[in-house]
Amino acid sequence: MNEVIPVGADRLRDVVDVDTWAFPSQHRLDDQLEWPYPLPWGRTYGVEDQTHPGRLSAFHASYAFADTPVPGARLPIAGLTWVCVHPQWRRQGLLRAMMDAHFAHCLERGEPVSMLYAAEPAIYGRFGYGIAARQVTLTVSRGAALRPVDTAGLTVSIDHFDFDAHSGLVARLHGAVDRPGWVTRPTEAHQRSYLSELPMRKQDFETLRILVVERDGEPVGYALFRRKFVWAAGGPAGMVRVVEVAAEEPAIAHVVWSRLFDFDLTTEVITPSLAPDDPLLSMLVDYRAMQPCTKDNVWARLVDVGAALAGRRYQSDVEVVLDVTDAVLPQNAGRWLVRASASGVPEVVRTDRAADLALDVRELGAAYLGGISLVELAAAGLVTELAPGSLVPASLAFGWHRAPVSNWVF
Repeated sequence: MNEVIPVGADRLRDVVDVDTWAFPSQHRLDDQLEWPYPLPWGRTYGVEDQTHPGRLSAFHASYAFADTPVPGARLPIAGLTWVCVHPQWRRQGLLRAMMDAHFAHCLERGEPVSMLYAAEPAIYGRFGYGIAARQVTLTVSRGAALRPVDTAGLTVSIDHFDFDAHSGLVARLHGAVDRPGWVTRPTEAHQRSYLSELPMRKQDFETLRILVVERDGEPVGYALFRRKFVWAAGGPAGMVRVVEVAAEEPAIAHVVWSRLFDFDLTTEVITPSLAPDDPLLSMLVDYRAMQPCTKDNVWARLVDVGAALAGRRYQSDVEVVLDVTDAVLPQNAGRWLVRASASGVPEVVRTDRAADLALDVRELGAAYLGGISLVELAAAGLVTELAPGSLVPASLAFGWHRAPVSNWVF
């Protein structure tokens, strides 16, 4: 029997050992034990090796993202993370046991949605997760031209990042971004880990730097970045790797990117994960030259369908009955009436009415943050329109005016 048990901080060595079996590392285990870890020990669980009592064969954790933007609202969601199974114990039901435990804990804590980054996308669909956001990264040449924006009144300062001096600014501005899926780092331990000089974060780049944009002496935006000095046959060919940007106004974004694109001794800038509607993509004069790369971002799973659908807002008036299937959490299955206006709190209830659309909870998760449309999913044969004319209005209502994204991997 694969019993899932709580794992405490006293088992850090066991946890890191299993992690390095699941995700190979070139760093010695003893060295890794000195790193700052953001693991939430009250939300970390494992399965012990049945042949070696006291040894872990698998574990997982989840972060309490208590104030996560979803379309038109904020919800507590569970950020599933550190899902590891020792290779000796693969294909023996450990992951299934841990996922069942995770969903049970979500329900106990009142977290109707679980989100994750998928190391292997084929795994999580079978547990009801759908791709809820896509991201774009760019490789930008130094001096890339941007279309003009009025940036009067904004000033820039650039400095070494110092946790004590800058972490409050970063947390405040990052947390103010109102984009679906934009999770923030919830604890000081999490912030210290993400903003640290860990070898896996720093690699062969310089220590972390910060660019701050101010208006009348008040910080209004920032970028975190690292540079790498490279000397090629033709001269300097360094690069800038942008770790994170928070810039909620066009002028702020223009100032940030203009400065990042113009460091001496560099030839290219690598952006972080950007939403498909990030303002930079429209500001660039020659977007095609920036080598855009698109891939999946966060995946979402509705653990409590009723609470999740009632917890977000809708872009337009809608009254639709969804016939939902859910093989993992059958209590979610059945017909749900979603009745909402563009300006009010939605009503989501069970119903005996005939269904308008039929879909699996996986597709409901994909559409949840407003970035993947029901029309797109229907075109792929994943949503069925049972009542003619119901698909397009429902798809418009489930959409949102800002594309979802998480700008960091949790």
